[in-house]
Amino acid sequence: MAVDGVDGTLAAMGPRLRAAREQHGATLAGISCATGISSSTLSRIETGRRKPTLEVVLRLAKEYGVSLDELAGTATAPVAEPRASAPLSFGDGKVVLPLTRYVGGLHAHKHVLPAGEGPPARPGQVSHQGYEWLCVLYGRLWLALGERNLVLTAGDVAEFDTRVPHGVANAGSAGPVEYLILFGPQGERLRPRTSQPLVSGLVRERLRDEHV
Repeated sequence: MAVDGVDGTLAAMGPRLRAAREQHGATLAGISCATGISSSTLSRIETGRRKPTLEVVLRLAKEYGVSLDELAGTATAPVAEPRASAPLSFGDGKVVLPLTRYVGGLHAHKHVLPAGEGPPARPGQVSHQGYEWLCVLYGRLWLALGERNLVLTAGDVAEFDTRVPHGVANAGSAGPVEYLILFGPQGERLRPRTSQPLVSGLVRERLRDEHV
């Protein structure tokens, strides 16, 4: 594998490791205690400010119960499109598809949460440095943001400082929920280039509280 290919693979691991930790329902501090890797190192790896070593990747893969191929994005990566990232699948049916492979700047992912068999519990929450923009594509998404409970449907957008405790769950039982995430690990935000009301009318946050 060429050097730039190795760099790309390592860069793509940050978002996958963050997704795996959140799916694991663990905080940086909890993973630090379990693996002996410092919270600051874990944070820098997840946000693309540091490349993980093989020892770190092995420890985290074992802790999260995922394969190295899944973390590296090589399990089903198409040969004809070497820059494409393979989905990261979890035992409960959640799928995360990283859409970017570079270090620094905004990270993009597509998430798919399957429908549960019964009423969902309030999502577990995490907090960390950064800023997030979330857009629902299909289904109903429960966003627990601090003390607030928001139910977002297709076309709804939410943006928030990720230092606020947050978590998500499928709020419906009829089918999966699909959503996009743009994450700025150092607080980067989207920069609208138009001043017309068209954008603000289409891209919005549903601010009402709703019981699930």
